[in-house]
Amino acid sequence: MFSWPMKGFAHFISGIALSTFFPEIVQDAARGGIGPALAGIAAMLPDTLDFRFARWLEQPDRVVDPDTDPPDPGMIARAVQEAAERAWGEGRAIRLMLHTLRLGPDAWRRYVVRFDLEASAIEVEIGPIVNTGGRPMRGTVPDLPPARLPLSVPIRYDYDPTITVDIFSGPSLAFVPEDGAVRVLFLPWHRAWSHSLVLAALLGVAAGLLGGAPIGWIVGLGYAIHILEDQLGWMGSNLFWPFTRHRIPGLKWMRSVDPWPNFTAVWISMVIILWNLDRFSQALILPPWFLLLALLVPLLLRLAGRHPILQEQWDAEDPD
Repeated sequence: MFSWPMKGFAHFISGIALSTFFPEIVQDAARGGIGPALAGIAAMLPDTLDFRFARWLEQPDRVVDPDTDPPDPGMIARAVQEAAERAWGEGRAIRLMLHTLRLGPDAWRRYVVRFDLEASAIEVEIGPIVNTGGRPMRGTVPDLPPARLPLSVPIRYDYDPTITVDIFSGPSLAFVPEDGAVRVLFLPWHRAWSHSLVLAALLGVAAGLLGGAPIGWIVGLGYAIHILEDQLGWMGSNLFWPFTRHRIPGLKWMRSVDPWPNFTAVWISMVIILWNLDRFSQALILPPWFLLLALLVPLLLRLAGRHPILQEQWDAEDPD
């Protein structure tokens, strides 16, 4: 499974929150204007371009499509090994598609691909059967040892070294020879041209010419805030396409499976929306301490969730 570091709704409401810093947009929205909605749509646009268009244009050179359960980890490891060696030998990018294995309407076999960069090896481990929510089913881990193969070419890989493949469509990898090594790109079609701050600026200019300066600002900034939020994760983005060719690595502050970044983004956005609407209204309702207290809520909940007593209680209720 792969998922976006920020979910679509989190991006959408972030764009709306950003638009409320513009009093003209807030006042126009009170009269039925759609400025905040346009900012939210702009904030969803980068991933929409990738997941609705760019991914379907990719042409893999090699496909891993397991058809037996449990799948052969050695077969998967050899495919990764051969893709890296082929890229090195042919001097060109080789794209590898890792398909999922669906076993039923709500059952998928999980497998994990790991890059051991220190030992220059690839390891594949077959995991449990999971449901569509990613929850493992008890007693479904097969009695198969992991497959581990050496990588005979130097590898560079900046993403999370553990790639989990389980539900829906699997990820693709690109093996690109550059500067005396083979660089591995996770989801090479993602966060390329669509996640460019240059494109955000051009979109803002176009929107400004059509709808006026405030609309241009919120559309351009809405597009840009999506890119900057994504930059908090691992993958990074090609921030300055078309002037640059490669993604700039992310800050690695969060992982795509962590719900906290999405909850925090939604919560802070809602707080900002309420604060700005109150700030630009004729009669203030919210107390002066509202903003500070409200922004502390995600941190307090996070600290409470790490308390040993709560952790033990959750582990007892849900051992998985």
